[in-house]
Amino acid sequence: MSISLSSLIFLPIWINMAQIQQGGPNEKEKTTPLKDLLSRIDLNELMKKDEPPFDFPDTLEGFEYAFNEKGQLRHIKTGEPFVFNYREDLHRWNQKRYEALGEIITRYVYELLESDCNLKKISIPEGYGVIVLNPNENYIEVEKQKMHKQSSSDGTDEPAGKRERKDKVSKETKKRRDFYEKYRNPQKEKEMMQLFIRENGSPEEHAVYVWDHFIAQAAAENVFFVAHSYGGLAFVELMIQREADVKSKVTAVALTDSVHNVWHQEAGKSIREWMRENCCNWVSSSEPLDTSVESMLPDCPRVSAGTDRHELTSWKSFPSIFKFFAEASEAKSSSQKPTLTRRSHRIKHEEL
Repeated sequence: MSISLSSLIFLPIWINMAQIQQGGPNEKEKTTPLKDLLSRIDLNELMKKDEPPFDFPDTLEGFEYAFNEKGQLRHIKTGEPFVFNYREDLHRWNQKRYEALGEIITRYVYELLESDCNLKKISIPEGYGVIVLNPNENYIEVEKQKMHKQSSSDGTDEPAGKRERKDKVSKETKKRRDFYEKYRNPQKEKEMMQLFIRENGSPEEHAVYVWDHFIAQAAAENVFFVAHSYGGLAFVELMIQREADVKSKVTAVALTDSVHNVWHQEAGKSIREWMRENCCNWVSSSEPLDTSVESMLPDCPRVSAGTDRHELTSWKSFPSIFKFFAEASEAKSSSQKPTLTRRSHRIKHEEL
């Protein structure tokens, strides 16, 4: 039976440390070799000794996975779904394996879209710009540094030499405790803290920031918004803060199952009137696509997205959304507003 290097080093140190803690002042000299050993150990490198290299297959077959007739990812031999903890106590290696498989699946989905759905992958031509906002990323997580602060009265009456010795002993004790804690629970999650991104600490702040620094400065004559779920709320907040600018630059807004509320957000009458003329909300509904849906709020028209699943409302309503944008662009060029009626937005199934 093979024994890892970490086991050979860890077990003797644990026993000797227990003996040292029980010993008296006469044991002082015996701790010097131990301190030298601890100071030479790179714990992070030591814990990587048994970690396999991040060398993964580049095909589904190499991972021994395949999609069945139902489109489910299953193991070729066992028929089981994907297992994240492929190797116990190797979280980092399992995560890298998961990411490598994810990249293969992404390529596979693109291939299906082209081969089975007859879609064509093209690059967006020059002169047509797309900005994808990321309102959900408002902070980064970093490891929280535990600061041990002494009170102002602690040690103030002690001689400097004695206080320095106490500090040294405290640091050595903490170092030993942290050392053993990492071995006892190497996969323990670190205590993290959130650092909010400057001027982007919320979806609403992010929308305003992207508007000020990118959209407002763009040379585009027609600006269209597609805002899903909370994105609709963020757009209304943008209008509240930049009403005149938005009205002068935005041609039309398509909301998909938006959770905005003009009353709670205290949107003014002029904003509500503009939304009634230039916005449309495709909501989750079991009714056919573009069927009118009554609303209790006096803002924009609501029509069915053709699905009762919230997460599919954008995808299901895209044909109607782009038709809505085309009509709005044509109306703007002729100084007319598009008519938001069930008939004008209704797309025949044959056209789909």
